[in-house]
Amino acid sequence: MPTILVIASREDWPTDRVVKVLAEDRGAEVFRLDAEDFPQQLTLAGRIADLHGWTGRLGSATRSLDLSDVTSCYYRTPNPFRFPKDMSGPERQFAMAQARAGLGGIIAALDCRWVSHPSAMSRAEYKPVQLAAARSSGLAIPETLVANNPDDVRTFVDETPGPVICKPIASPVLIEDDELRTVYTRVVTEDDLADLRGIDTTAHMFQAWVDKAHEVRLTVVGDRMFAAEVHAGSEAARVDWRSDYNSLTYKTTDVPPHVAEGVRRLMSALNLRFGALDFIVSPMGEWTFLEINPCGQWDWIQHATGHPIAEAIADELQGVTP
Repeated sequence: MPTILVIASREDWPTDRVVKVLAEDRGAEVFRLDAEDFPQQLTLAGRIADLHGWTGRLGSATRSLDLSDVTSCYYRTPNPFRFPKDMSGPERQFAMAQARAGLGGIIAALDCRWVSHPSAMSRAEYKPVQLAAARSSGLAIPETLVANNPDDVRTFVDETPGPVICKPIASPVLIEDDELRTVYTRVVTEDDLADLRGIDTTAHMFQAWVDKAHEVRLTVVGDRMFAAEVHAGSEAARVDWRSDYNSLTYKTTDVPPHVAEGVRRLMSALNLRFGALDFIVSPMGEWTFLEINPCGQWDWIQHATGHPIAEAIADELQGVTP
């Protein structure tokens, strides 16, 4: 039976919404798994030969999936593989690599519709790749420096006409003292420039400040675009709206044709069928690309605006043209 494979964290409630639309509202066959199910709760048997590609089954205590039945795959951020607690550290590392190459490799080799393929998502996570692709696609981007040399940072600030911001180049989330912490975007001050100790310890991203009337979260699903203005209600949110969600207000908006065309080229260049893009819109109405998250959150945007994003993802997985 044609089946949609869903690979996501068991706790991911936006995926719950997509599965509900597919299975309950539309009657589609869905097989959902979390990578942490393997190998203790999920079995794998895959074969390939000269006469056929990968065939076989995935199985749990209650269900099984024939790999040849998979017509599409929705991939988000699953939990890590989980192994027996009595494994040693080296054994766990070895088993993790084998599971990733085995189960992950067979799933990645499936010839089906992807939203989106994990290899494309992995590449698109790199912000330098995003910015290069966006520039080549005709989107405006802020002048950017990635560096770990204090002198290069000072030179960049001196050569930039206005303020400069510093932001994480990868995930801004870390765990410290058993607490989840977030590193927010911040404006570089004179005091920062006077003491740049620590810059040499890793890569940092610096960008020219772009004056803004508001920002836009643009959720792209296949060929459909759902744009929401994000209006900051505090100074902290004006620098980084993630720092003060309670102050934000939202409004649906349209994407200018030239920006929409650039976004289509960007999605094609990155080989993505889903993306959550952030733009700054200047007081003059000019759109500047900041970043794209190939696994970005969208559920709160749907809730705030009514944009039918879950339904669009379901359409894309089913090959439905709206």
